[in-house]
Amino acid sequence: MTRRPLVAGNWKMNGLMGSIGELKAIIAGAPAIPGADLMVCPPATLVASFAAAARGSTVLIGGQDCHALASGAYTGDISAEMLKDAGASAVIVGHSERRQYHAETDAAVRAKALAAQRAGIVAIVCVGESRAEREAGRALDVVGAQLEGSLSDDSTGFMIAYEPVWAIGTGLTPTPDDVAQMHRAIRQALGLRFGHLAEATRILYGGSVNPNNCSALLAVENVDGALIGGASLKAADFLAIASMYR
Repeated sequence: MTRRPLVAGNWKMNGLMGSIGELKAIIAGAPAIPGADLMVCPPATLVASFAAAARGSTVLIGGQDCHALASGAYTGDISAEMLKDAGASAVIVGHSERRQYHAETDAAVRAKALAAQRAGIVAIVCVGESRAEREAGRALDVVGAQLEGSLSDDSTGFMIAYEPVWAIGTGLTPTPDDVAQMHRAIRQALGLRFGHLAEATRILYGGSVNPNNCSALLAVENVDGALIGGASLKAADFLAIASMYR
């Protein structure tokens, strides 16, 4: 089965209204990259304005997190339904920074992934091991447990982003062989649990992806695109990575 690659930018807590110029540059460059879907995930304050600017283009807009419930007395939170209403077609859940700084458990991530499914948007479910876990030879076990706990047996309409925690924002990256081993293991785990759905599920790689290393990382078997952090803040860098799929 041919899986269409996705190149998604996670802007994290960066970007003001003036940053829409970078989005417009990405929109302008998107037609030159027909081999992949492009997505920008700005902070929640920009989702609606970015979605409006991207309307009519091929560039997708996503959110960075959502609450498990559709509404309620949860000051400061945003629901998957709200993101969809603002124009988002996907939401990142379980990013390592959410797991670390907000103590999100696999169960919490699973609830958010189901919320995205309920709202009719795609959950980008993040998994990844720490450096200590990799050096202890536990990377496959850790990621396998995160997959098991972060997805419901009833999950549909999701994708996975493998982001080794030790590679996020550090400039360090695993070898292509390490990436191939992990993505193969993720695909196999999905196959055992979801059957034929596994072959249709996109598995993205994330973790210090930049224009200099993307050709080696994105060419790895079972890598169906990238979830990009810092390099997605500048349209030129984001498009340089996406041009792998020109």
